[in-house]
Amino acid sequence: MKRGLEVEDPTRAIRVIESVGYYRLTGYLYPFLESEEHVDDKGRKTIRVLNTYRLGTTLHHAESIIGFDRRLRTLVMEGVERVEIAVRMRIAYVLGQVSPFAHENPLCFDNSFTTPGTDSRYPSPSKQVTWLAQVKERRDSSDEQFAAHFRSKYDDRMPIWALTELLELGHLSSLYRGMRQGDAEEVAVSFGVPHKKLMASWLASLNYVRNVAAHHARLFNRKLQNAPKRPKVGQVPLLDHLRDPSVPKKDFGTYNALAVIAYMLRSIELERSWAPRLVELLRSFPTSHALSIESVGAPPDWNKLDLWR
Repeated sequence: MKRGLEVEDPTRAIRVIESVGYYRLTGYLYPFLESEEHVDDKGRKTIRVLNTYRLGTTLHHAESIIGFDRRLRTLVMEGVERVEIAVRMRIAYVLGQVSPFAHENPLCFDNSFTTPGTDSRYPSPSKQVTWLAQVKERRDSSDEQFAAHFRSKYDDRMPIWALTELLELGHLSSLYRGMRQGDAEEVAVSFGVPHKKLMASWLASLNYVRNVAAHHARLFNRKLQNAPKRPKVGQVPLLDHLRDPSVPKKDFGTYNALAVIAYMLRSIELERSWAPRLVELLRSFPTSHALSIESVGAPPDWNKLDLWR
């Protein structure tokens, strides 16, 4: 190719483009583009990405990283699913101790969740009212037998421990943020998370990462728009390394979300299985002249950390 990509088998190249699409393929090839230092009119130095590929870049490089990313998304979906189901159960248990219909009662939540918008120009319902409307729509469209049972037998009211079975992680994340401090921290501590603010950040971030994976978007080197908060050193010792200055991409790399999933699963899995499989996958990262495991955001010697042992 004129841009410097080596293609040994043109027929195979056509098949690859037909299977993944031109823009998806070039998106994975972006790290392989050449770059140069550029000084603008004000003397500021920036890195300018060029339109040609680094010497030695082949179509195989793209295929390898696409395959790795596909396996990574599958593992992330599985890990987040386990966290989501466990969070459903724990939120339902904590709120259900207060009332079967705690989710309908403003007194069971923080004022920030139950107070309507106060701007007279743009009046808005409370976050709780908005959440209940979203959940009702999901409940009404559900084809689960137990949902139909509650619709016909219980005046269309569903207790929290049944309702949570219909909720996605985004719904759970919003509900959790609205919970009273004591109730929220009871949930957080059950997952080894020291406080509500950190747990709320993690749930929102895992929902974001899950959505990226569910929509088959590039994940391995994504700069997370909704990154999980890093605990202060000493709060969660297994995650202290996330604060280390040597960690690439700091708190925006995908590795941060992977570490959070692995940590939360320690309080969920009877036998650790997810983390060892992730370790195996990361060890198979298709290192090249343009990419290394640090592209995922993993720190040096990541596999020697206690989190992954």
